[in-house]
Amino acid sequence: MYRSKTCGELRLADVNNEVTLAGWVARVRKMGGMTFIDLRDRYGITQLSFNQEVDHDLFEQANKLGREFVVQITGKVAERSSKNPNIPTGEIEIIVSQLKVLNQAKTPPFTIETDTDGGDDIRMKYRYLDLRRNVVRKNLELRHKMAFETRRYLDERGFLEVETPVLIGSTPEGARDFIVPSRMNQGEFYALPQSPQLFKQLLMVSGFDRYFQIVKCFRDEDLRADRQPEFTQIDCEMSFVQQDDVLNTFEGLTKHLFKTVIGIDLPDFPRMSYADAMKNYGSDKPDIRFGMKFVELKDLTEGHDFVVFDSAGYVGGICAEGCASYTRKQLDELTDFVKRPQIGAKGLIYVRYNEDGSLKSSVDKFYSEEDLRQWAERFGAKPGDLMLVLAGETEKTQKQLSELRLEMGSRLELRDKNNYKCLWVVDFPLLEKDEELNRFFAKHHPFTSPKPEDIPLLDSDPAAVRANAYDLVINGVEIGGGSIRIHNSDLQKKMFSVLGFTEERAQEQFGFLMNAFQYGAPPHGGIAFGLDRFVSIFAGLDSIRDCIAFPKNNAGRDVMIDAPARVEQEQLDELGILLAPQPRK
Repeated sequence: MYRSKTCGELRLADVNNEVTLAGWVARVRKMGGMTFIDLRDRYGITQLSFNQEVDHDLFEQANKLGREFVVQITGKVAERSSKNPNIPTGEIEIIVSQLKVLNQAKTPPFTIETDTDGGDDIRMKYRYLDLRRNVVRKNLELRHKMAFETRRYLDERGFLEVETPVLIGSTPEGARDFIVPSRMNQGEFYALPQSPQLFKQLLMVSGFDRYFQIVKCFRDEDLRADRQPEFTQIDCEMSFVQQDDVLNTFEGLTKHLFKTVIGIDLPDFPRMSYADAMKNYGSDKPDIRFGMKFVELKDLTEGHDFVVFDSAGYVGGICAEGCASYTRKQLDELTDFVKRPQIGAKGLIYVRYNEDGSLKSSVDKFYSEEDLRQWAERFGAKPGDLMLVLAGETEKTQKQLSELRLEMGSRLELRDKNNYKCLWVVDFPLLEKDEELNRFFAKHHPFTSPKPEDIPLLDSDPAAVRANAYDLVINGVEIGGGSIRIHNSDLQKKMFSVLGFTEERAQEQFGFLMNAFQYGAPPHGGIAFGLDRFVSIFAGLDSIRDCIAFPKNNAGRDVMIDAPARVEQEQLDELGILLAPQPRK
């Protein structure tokens, strides 16, 4: 038996018991004739005590231990004279009587502690060491509990977990596929699924009624903090449902996770239309932990010979409470922020509503104080507030203003990670037009149903058609999304036609689905939550990488195993793949 107890479970009630522990040496502290060792395993840390006067040989053996040595000890539990209130085992220690080294270890390249000295690159290269850190392990324990509670909640409501294929056919819509060559069918390729969308709809046709899967998905797209080339979805589908049925079920799941995992009771989630989200927040995933809704000023700014406003299709701004005292330097920082290439504004207009009731702006040359007072009234501003205004093309400026709003929310510490605000965004546009290609694309995917009352607009005004779709947003992060699906083969054909598919191409790509619809497809809808993002919200992380056991870096590489990598020419020959000549470096 390697151990009778773990390093996290001993307490004062265990004093005088003899125990055997096994784990890693986290720290060695030599204090004259005493040596203390912190022994760590997944469950916690226990202090070991070695006394030179009691057992000189054992004391010398302990002094030869290095960090991360794997050891087994036997000893008696004793009350500590100098207690550590910061750890659960801080009231006891082990007076060691036997010590066995199970494995030696090289000195690790960074300290395996909460506040490590290892940067991202070195920690990812030695991820198996990084996972020993308590802070990282807790994220994975949190992930486990969320997945477990998800399964429990859905099982209790009649959902069946069904595995769907990982090697599928490539589809032309959405993000880029990862493709997999077939040795037995040379020149042909599988794709890794971006989601199990088609298969879960076929399961509804099969009569499974309620399906879910915690499933790996793959997208070959540019990466950022909340994206990885492979990610995990809580993927769900239901038959004989309307939008409210899906939203109520998965609002229930979200509340269940908050309650059982982190002990928070959430109120009912508000619902906001896509149009209102864009008008008031400039984003389809608004952060509603704080106010600063957009205020439109175009009608108040015209006729004053200020070309920037007169030539703009949109003039709007936000009101930052209590910020009239911002210095010139702070205002210049905000101007530089909105002029960054990622945001792209040409400048920033400000209006100070001073504590004495006077108004001072960067456009005083064009607008009188009475004009500015009308602006302040529109903003609902009061003395001490600062109004920040942008102008330009409507959609682009709203997005710029959204970034400015989030920046001000952060500066004013209004985006508390422990304050959770959830909402549903509904009534998205069904389609978006690519002006260069002069064709429509599905905003979600081509199987999303239009709102029933908007179906006639598919012929007359496709851009105005609203989707029977919905997203769950928490603290400005899109956690999941879904829709009521098209279940009628004629409407699905119509959708493909609007998207520019010929009948032959639609049949080639999706004929199996449309054929299935002809055998009695029930009304159905579903949703998929991003598990990685969901866990990162609960853990208070800015990136999803630390809640994934073995993540890729921002270049899509696994630096620990050095993947992706070249393969032997023999493997390529078996697959019938001829690589293009590589340019000389």
